Amino acid sequence: MSSISSDIKPKKHYEILDGLRGVAAILVVAFHIFEAFAGGNRFVQIINHGYLAVDFFFLLSGFVVAYAYDDRWGKMTQWEFYKRRLIRLQPMVIMGMIIGAIFYYFQASDILFPMIGGMEVWKVILTMVIGFTLLPIPPSLEIRGWGEMHPLNGPAWSLFFEYIANILYALIFRKFSNKVMSVFVLIFAGLLINYTVFGPKGDVIGGWSLNLEQLNVGFTRLLFPFFAGVLLCRLGKLIHVKNAFWVCSILITIVLALPRFGDENSLWLNGLYESICIILIFPLIVVIGAGGEIKNELSLKICKALGDISYPIYITHYPLIYWFTAWVVDNKVSMKDGYMEGIGVLIASIVMAFVCLKLYDEPVRNWLQNKFQKRKVSS
Repeated sequence: MSSISSDIKPKKHYEILDGLRGVAAILVVAFHIFEAFAGGNRFVQIINHGYLAVDFFFLLSGFVVAYAYDDRWGKMTQWEFYKRRLIRLQPMVIMGMIIGAIFYYFQASDILFPMIGGMEVWKVILTMVIGFTLLPIPPSLEIRGWGEMHPLNGPAWSLFFEYIANILYALIFRKFSNKVMSVFVLIFAGLLINYTVFGPKGDVIGGWSLNLEQLNVGFTRLLFPFFAGVLLCRLGKLIHVKNAFWVCSILITIVLALPRFGDENSLWLNGLYESICIILIFPLIVVIGAGGEIKNELSLKICKALGDISYPIYITHYPLIYWFTAWVVDNKVSMKDGYMEGIGVLIASIVMAFVCLKLYDEPVRNWLQNKFQKRKVSS
């Protein structure tokens, strides 16, 4: 959560939602590990819908942002809002780019990444510095060959859209009544259904490249879940069930792990499934998670630990995935022969995220929050 100045009372913390974010983040890492063995075939990918975790993150983010800030605009300027979001998100964006640059030359692959071997160091450094700002890398600065807007750390594309959503919320959508917001959310749901069910691919995969087609995918993925999360928070209709964290964890795992529906001749079927997940199932999981209570110390510790490392895992793991995928492809490693290394990548991702959290992210955010609060008091 972002910093809270002395004139704003802290609110109830949704520990279960934090825990669910961590569950989804770990599933993303597992999805990317299995992806290395899939040969680019989305029809056989294990944890097939792991990419939907991003859409779940957008929904969670909209819910949390509305909960934290909807009633604070009388005490907070837009710039103060932006500073709080930057303090929360930007330090790990920078660390993710640094890690991406450190691992870059280790990812060299004659098959996957033939550009790496001869890439000038200055171009990698320039890409890293631009990445610090989250501004998309233009095609003229391509250093990997996958067409990513952030080729040192692919998942940073979703943070680019996250920032856009925060700006849209602060500039426009926070001012809307629930009725007007509902109209926009319905329109965004229609855009999502149109793309997934009637579109060319039958899924929401994409959003990470700087071209019109991929930007369309990114905005389609962003607009419904984020602003549905805002509306969901405002409506305040929560569902109370026992063991909500475990129930929701099982639900999110099933949703992300189910195999792809249909085949190349029935792409709409999978698109329908993904629309149902994003429009109905994910909001259901969030209202159950927000309405649940943790009544034992172990579950509370698990949720806190998962919540703490969720963002660091997501934003730092992919440089390891580039490396692992290059190894699998270059050496034609089967899942049977490479699963132990895959487990090692998962463990290494968690350990690296924890180290970054404790030695970098928390100290930097605390320093920035203290500096921000002191400025506020002195003004």
